[in-house]
Amino acid sequence: MARARLGQWLSLLVCLLILLKAESHPVGITLVENAVAKGAVCLDGSAPAYHFDKGFGAGINNWLVHVEGGGWCNSVETCLDRKNNYRGSSNKMEKSMSFSGVLSNKQKFNPDFYNWNRIKVRYCDGSSFTGDVEAVNPATNLHFRGARVFRAIIDDLLAKGMKNAQSALLSGCSAGGLASILNCDNFRSLLPVGTKVKCLADAGYFINAKTVSGSQHIQAFYSEVVALHGSAKNLPASCTSKLSPGLCFFPQNVVPVTRTPIFLVNAAYDSWQIKNILAPGIADPKGAWKKCKLDIKNCSPSQLQTMQEYRLQFLGALSHASNSTTHGLFIDSCYAHCQIGTQETWLAADSPVLSKTTIGKAVGDWYTDRTPFQKIDCAYPCNPTCKNRVFDSDEQQD
Repeated sequence: MARARLGQWLSLLVCLLILLKAESHPVGITLVENAVAKGAVCLDGSAPAYHFDKGFGAGINNWLVHVEGGGWCNSVETCLDRKNNYRGSSNKMEKSMSFSGVLSNKQKFNPDFYNWNRIKVRYCDGSSFTGDVEAVNPATNLHFRGARVFRAIIDDLLAKGMKNAQSALLSGCSAGGLASILNCDNFRSLLPVGTKVKCLADAGYFINAKTVSGSQHIQAFYSEVVALHGSAKNLPASCTSKLSPGLCFFPQNVVPVTRTPIFLVNAAYDSWQIKNILAPGIADPKGAWKKCKLDIKNCSPSQLQTMQEYRLQFLGALSHASNSTTHGLFIDSCYAHCQIGTQETWLAADSPVLSKTTIGKAVGDWYTDRTPFQKIDCAYPCNPTCKNRVFDSDEQQD
């Protein structure tokens, strides 16, 4: 009996591996070596990097630049930790990455972008590509040069054909989704005047909310990131002219002054935000939220009520985007974080849907101007297509 069950599990595993292989494909790494001389480097001083899968057919002059996620570092100590892994050094990065979801090269899995030039930008600066500090402390050898890294990678892509782009989309997940918002107008300015340019932020709409203990944890954290990395001069001046630079790290203060169309894909109960903004360890010293944060099904009625209130705060912070005719919204009620880079959540038979529409179709309809898409899901647990998924990136957590 046990042997038969083991055989069934092995067969299932083989089928799953075959399916994953069909839905994704490996793409080699490209190091931007000439960026080093310009000081456009990762935290440890190594060259910036990206993975590039060339476009073909009708998509040969269309470009999708997707920014990897990975949190932020707000102190010398936390940046030193990153310097020793792939979050801060291209020397530590894998030589190839699997492309799927919005980066897939299969028409079935990614009908609107499959034949575009598709790039995954590696994230190694810890500031969502906003930092630029000239001085380097020889004791730590930390380089805070995220804005230079972003520019160097875009320049490298322009030289490889993006200067002839007819269409372009800057996207990103989590800290990369935030980068796609903060750099959206900047990206538009670096491309030819006639290029159709839009931006896509997946799980990048982090809101300025208090913790369960009432502290302003994320606001203080973002202010520390901005101060350490010297980000102020690279955040939108239309925001920093009115608010302190730390507040201009929050999308709710940047999207209203962004001119380029943006599509926001986000869970209203974003699992990273629940874990790190609403109930970070520092605000939950007794660990009352620990089981709830791991699985929303473990949450007590009072914890669910607190999360419902967080959802209302999140929707309030989205109000400008939902009032704009150029922006797009896909706000589901899944307990999830990052949904466009995974085939199962981007476009598959059992993907989350709003108005019977998958994320992949909604984004494609919006980008191509076939149909505007602005949908906000009903409150948890009303959407059965979520299936209590926890698609979480490997961002740092308290």
